[in-house]
Amino acid sequence: MADSLKNVSVVGASGNLGKEVVRELLDAGFKVTAFAREELTATFPSEVAVKKVDYQSVESLTAALQGQDAVVSTIATAAVGGQIPLVDAAVAAKVKRFIPSEFGINTRIVEGTSIGKILQGKVKTLDYIIGKSQENPWFSWTGVSSGVFFDWGLKYGTVGFDKNSRTAVIYDSGEEPVQASNLAFIGKAVAAILSQPEKTANRYLSIASFNPSQNQILKIAEEETGEKWTVEQASTEEQEKIGEEKLGRGDYSAFSYLLRWRIYADGAGLAVLGDKSGISLLGLQEEDLAATVKAWLRG
Repeated sequence: MADSLKNVSVVGASGNLGKEVVRELLDAGFKVTAFAREELTATFPSEVAVKKVDYQSVESLTAALQGQDAVVSTIATAAVGGQIPLVDAAVAAKVKRFIPSEFGINTRIVEGTSIGKILQGKVKTLDYIIGKSQENPWFSWTGVSSGVFFDWGLKYGTVGFDKNSRTAVIYDSGEEPVQASNLAFIGKAVAAILSQPEKTANRYLSIASFNPSQNQILKIAEEETGEKWTVEQASTEEQEKIGEEKLGRGDYSAFSYLLRWRIYADGAGLAVLGDKSGISLLGLQEEDLAATVKAWLRG
């Protein structure tokens, strides 16, 4: 591990992704500090330092970031616009690397789209970070697009499969490959990024545990359960229509509809295969799709 990036502060450390990032950073030998609001009651591993901060106060954040080499933000999409004070504090505290909460779809290619309107918090935050890195040569960033949170999505039903009712919603042909990452895999990627600071500085990386089609997932599920699942065919065009209508009313629940349209539509072309993938740069390998689906079915 590079000595230059040893002390890492994780924002959103108690969340679904944050917990996995903390775990993987600890396993990789980093010294981890979790930032938390005053009222937070979550607990962390004993080796994690916890600092209570005011996320709206650059002064509070700057003080908390003294001696830190990197910041990893895993806060939820709804709060990403609030990262600007954190960025300013990181610059003031001479933090060397900032990994913003980009995790999810690639926000560098959403300009001019409906879903891009919802993701403006992410887009503008990274633009701001890039500007700061250009003004301060010692301050760098890494953006990470991880696609769908796959194991989490299986558990909570957001990827369209229900193991209890043996049902699946399949959009369009079900053949489009989709960028998807397990939470721990994202944590491993973060650790790999910080372990190779020069190689990963000021880069936007797209990663994936795998790029499965809906039909591939269904086939594994049916083979593992020994049952034919009930399939509901759905249209991404209809998802887009519903999403556009909701967005037009200022209803940001439009996101899930627009996301399904964007990633599942036949010909979407958003899988991170070959040269698109940053995992070889990080020294990572794709994970086993069947093993992940089987673990979910047995869980």
